[in-house]
Amino acid sequence: MFIAAPLFKREQLCFFMKKHILISTFSLLAIIANAQDEKMITDRPGFTIDPATTEKKWIQAETGFYRDTEKKGFGLKNHFMQNPVLAIKYGVVKRVELRIITELATIREEAINGTDIYKGLNRVELGAKFNFLDGKGAIPKTSLIAHYHFNHLRTIFKDTIDGADFRLAFRNNISKTVSIRYNAGMLWRDFRFDPYFLYSLSPGFNFGERWFAFIEVYGYFWEKYHPMNSLGAGLAFYINDNLKVDASAGIGLSKLAPDNFYAFGASFRFRTSKKAE
Repeated sequence: MFIAAPLFKREQLCFFMKKHILISTFSLLAIIANAQDEKMITDRPGFTIDPATTEKKWIQAETGFYRDTEKKGFGLKNHFMQNPVLAIKYGVVKRVELRIITELATIREEAINGTDIYKGLNRVELGAKFNFLDGKGAIPKTSLIAHYHFNHLRTIFKDTIDGADFRLAFRNNISKTVSIRYNAGMLWRDFRFDPYFLYSLSPGFNFGERWFAFIEVYGYFWEKYHPMNSLGAGLAFYINDNLKVDASAGIGLSKLAPDNFYAFGASFRFRTSKKAE
């Protein structure tokens, strides 16, 4: 078993981060603005990122829990759990947002001779989203999203080599109720190895003023290796324009993908100034 950090220090860090995330979440929920602005657009639920950026001088938080299962044979399974993932986004100027993503995780690996469990900090990413093209007609709204991965800060399978990712995010609005989002990009788990190529395609549907549903197919592929493809669907509900809850689930379509997964979470935003510009 690989030990990423001394147990005492790792447990202290996990406890501190969980406490900090919970306190921050409830504090932010308590001061969410009730301004009559357009509804926020979020990246979650799902794998596909929307090209919309956080409004200038607003902070938007998106958090949730995720679990997937991978069958290994002989009745054994591997489980991966986000508990939770948290993305904080800030609108610096119009069309540009800064992003930080952290993830506490639990990995459970079952074997005939026992079960290994790893817990701790699994992701620390810093990045930005740049919207450089508005959609009109057949021309999609288009943004570039990029993150730097601080792998050396992880406490699960800590690595001295960092990584990165980028993707182009597109959205075509077919009507007031139907849109199609799609992404394409690359991911370096760390800079020692060749990148993964990533893709996604996700039709979305608005029902009334508060409901949003989607389906998506997405995955990764590598040259000379089998792809990792998945199919998912989800539903989101706007409690108000600045607060949204969601749930999603899906299945793997290829051997390397998880056999099944589900997630649920919430997103909210608030102004950092009295008047958004």
